[in-house]
Amino acid sequence: MENRQTYHEHTDIENTLRLRQVLECLPPFCRDYFRSIDATTTTKTRISYAYDIRIFFQFLLDTNPSFKGKSMRDFTVDVLDQVKAVDIEEYEEYLKVYQNGDRLETNGERGLKRKISALRSFYAYYFKREMIQTNPAVLVDVPKIHQKSIVRLDADEVAMLLDYIEHCGEKLTGQKRVYYEKTKERDLAIVTLLLGTGIRVSECVGLDIEDVDFKNNGIKVTRKGGNEMVVYFGPEVEKALKNYLKVRENVTPLPGHEHALFYSAQRRRIGVQAVENLVKKYARQITTTKKITPHKLRSTYGTALYQETGDIYLVADVLGHRDVNTTKKHYAALDDARRRQAATAVRLREE
Repeated sequence: MENRQTYHEHTDIENTLRLRQVLECLPPFCRDYFRSIDATTTTKTRISYAYDIRIFFQFLLDTNPSFKGKSMRDFTVDVLDQVKAVDIEEYEEYLKVYQNGDRLETNGERGLKRKISALRSFYAYYFKREMIQTNPAVLVDVPKIHQKSIVRLDADEVAMLLDYIEHCGEKLTGQKRVYYEKTKERDLAIVTLLLGTGIRVSECVGLDIEDVDFKNNGIKVTRKGGNEMVVYFGPEVEKALKNYLKVRENVTPLPGHEHALFYSAQRRRIGVQAVENLVKKYARQITTTKKITPHKLRSTYGTALYQETGDIYLVADVLGHRDVNTTKKHYAALDDARRRQAATAVRLREE
């Protein structure tokens, strides 16, 4: 069999090279930490942590007078002992809005939590190995995430969305009509697949043609963390995929993109941003009150599956949640609705 490099392998290589570049900017002692987490984290997590740690050191340089005139590469591990809990609290405040070169960066609850978690992990490594005497990061609370209600499409909106993608071209003219006809089957296949399987957008763009199995109606996806899993689909997804594959046969992909399932207009593997844009473009025509993204289509699928089966463990497994508590947290509101039904489900006396 041909030895091909998958999308995920290619992404891992790119992230590894980017991590090396960031490590060139960071203090030399940081390399030990990133080497230590290599086996337990994905390349995506490591590059995110590297960016987060870089922001922390930049904060020290920008705001702490005792480091005036120093560069990031000058720091040695004992700098961590000079930082107090109050400095990390100030860092948390700084992260909400800060200048990054020409850009103004902001962080919400999730961004703050990730950056403080990265710093905690970083400190824990050096403290555990007795390379530093203090660990101020554990004295600072990790920001609390307030759960938002799940935004999802209702059953009638799902039908309206698919109908719109299928027929909106009838109202278009000229170049818009040409572009629509060119991408219609692809867009319909992508949206139907996301709605019919609940896969992540990164899993969708990472699919190769060889990952689709019509004999068993399944697709092989690479989950977060690199685990492979077969996700099964129904007849509507099968029909949309087969219609798209007829169109795909006429595409001559650019070298290196021959195996991609979904192509962009440039004949490359379609990217995450392109899928997000097309989902938003179509969903805007169906609802103006809900901001629909590929992740919201995943929530729509998870909700429908839970309402049909009542099996939270099945939902967790199909969505690829490693911890069922993640799923429970997201679908707790549905449990409440089911419990309300219990109030009227049992009749004590016939009237």
